[in-house]
Amino acid sequence: MKTILIKSALTKMALGVLFLGLLLPMQSCSKKVQFENSPVVPAARGDVKISKNSNKNYGIKIKFDNLAEVDRLDPPKKTYVIWMVTDQQSTKNIGQVKSGSSMMSSKLKADFETATPFKPVKIFVTAEDDGNVEYPGMYTILSTSNF
Repeated sequence: MKTILIKSALTKMALGVLFLGLLLPMQSCSKKVQFENSPVVPAARGDVKISKNSNKNYGIKIKFDNLAEVDRLDPPKKTYVIWMVTDQQSTKNIGQVKSGSSMMSSKLKADFETATPFKPVKIFVTAEDDGNVEYPGMYTILSTSNF
């Protein structure tokens, strides 16, 4: 009888350790970083969440608050472009956030999500006249520190 109770307790403990062993690596691969305050759009806020999936790709989720409409900037622009600096020090255009009724609400909120095989070390946002630019312009709106 005691042998059965000990085996049951050991089985439960082993399952608990296995569960924690699977859960902890998933949480440790996720990192959340705040954008630094913007001198161009001081009210703009946002955060970036980076996670690594089972395919060894990096998921990037960004949330923006109080992001001014690009046509109200001085000078007016057409779109916000999101850039990633990789661990190999290359800068990549990873997408755009267009302001307007379809992309941003009346509370000036926006979300962005993408995946990349490159490891990001910094994310920043510029205001541009064209969303397909290959190099960032000089009008940086938001930026993270290196992570």
